[in-house]
Amino acid sequence: MIKKILVSLSLVFATAAIAQQGTATPYSFYGLGNVDYTGTNEYKAMGGTSVYTDSIHINLNNPASFAKLKFTTLSIGATAHYYRFESQNSKDEAKRQSFNYFTLGFPISQRAGVVFGLLPYTNVGYKILGQEITDPLGRVTTNSHTGDGGINRVFVGYGIEVTDNLSIGVDAGYHFGKTDNRTFTWMKDIGDGTPLITQTLDHKNLDYKGFTYTVSAQYETKIKQYDFQSNITYAPQTNWTVTNLTKLAIYDIYSPSYPVKENVIVDESSNFINPQNLSVGAGFGKKFKWFIAGQFNYIENSKLAHSWNTTDISRYEDTKRYSIGGFYIPKHNSFTSYLDRVVYRAGFRYENTGLVLKDQSINDYAVSIGFGLPLRGLTNINVGFEYGQRGTSSHDLLKENYFNMSIGFSLNDIWFKRRKFD
Repeated sequence: MIKKILVSLSLVFATAAIAQQGTATPYSFYGLGNVDYTGTNEYKAMGGTSVYTDSIHINLNNPASFAKLKFTTLSIGATAHYYRFESQNSKDEAKRQSFNYFTLGFPISQRAGVVFGLLPYTNVGYKILGQEITDPLGRVTTNSHTGDGGINRVFVGYGIEVTDNLSIGVDAGYHFGKTDNRTFTWMKDIGDGTPLITQTLDHKNLDYKGFTYTVSAQYETKIKQYDFQSNITYAPQTNWTVTNLTKLAIYDIYSPSYPVKENVIVDESSNFINPQNLSVGAGFGKKFKWFIAGQFNYIENSKLAHSWNTTDISRYEDTKRYSIGGFYIPKHNSFTSYLDRVVYRAGFRYENTGLVLKDQSINDYAVSIGFGLPLRGLTNINVGFEYGQRGTSSHDLLKENYFNMSIGFSLNDIWFKRRKFD
């Protein structure tokens, strides 16, 4: 009964938290928003690599790994985000909190496992106020931009061991969510020192729906005294449906609660391409001691271009992500030292995000560390820290420094084994 209550409460908290604004980056204005890392905190701490698999952690980015599960595993994670923004003329700071994932996995035989879950896929959250533009006639226009919302993903996956060395897996996900983007424009000086008494609001509401599919293969073997693991994961291109409802409203600046006039500019649905994603990785180590892996991801983000998410200064290119990471355990079965049983993790990643502004690729890189803190039995708490930088302050753009603190719980037990004694 306690386990059932825990699962129910976790689902309630996860659903409520995913609805919150989980980012503060102005770069979430573009495309689908800020694309979240789709793995659990223990893998995020290893640079986001998804090569290593074991029987007590859920590797969300590699469905072939689900075949390794030997226990029912419940994983929950959350992150606190801290941002510092720098441009050529100003600096600012922001912070956000987000719930990252709720997943449940369990073995259905000695060689197969199933995982399902709910997690955010992208987040939109930005607030840019009071941007002033002066034209050659001396007219001063003020623009303010705000946005929120995001896309969520619910999925189910299956993995099976084909041989002692080879596992394959597949998962299917349904994506759904809405984003709101609002731009307020007010001419505070019409050229003679007086303002307009009205301002306009361009309000764009986008509603997304669509499926994704992922297949993967995991190969493991021994090379001398070392354990070798490698995998390949592929998600094909799929078509989503996006409904665009855009309204243009005029407000009296002295009575801003209700519009003086409002018109629907766009109300239509269209197909949207969710690009293909390919990942390959390999690593080696010693069981219960250490492991190190490298991974390469290719995402065809050049297919993201759409009439509603491109501007005069923005376009998209294919994404390439490079990551390396691993873990070290001093002595996994130590009876005398708790610190010897802690899992120490670290990693690094570098990528071009696929977004290009003013012909400048927006790159993102980060270093991470983490700790797997064992509790009773096989349950553990996974704490991670990530520091990174995105973008640049040159070319009238924005440099974003961020620091993330993550915590996740991985609860493991045998739920479905028939008891010999009651």
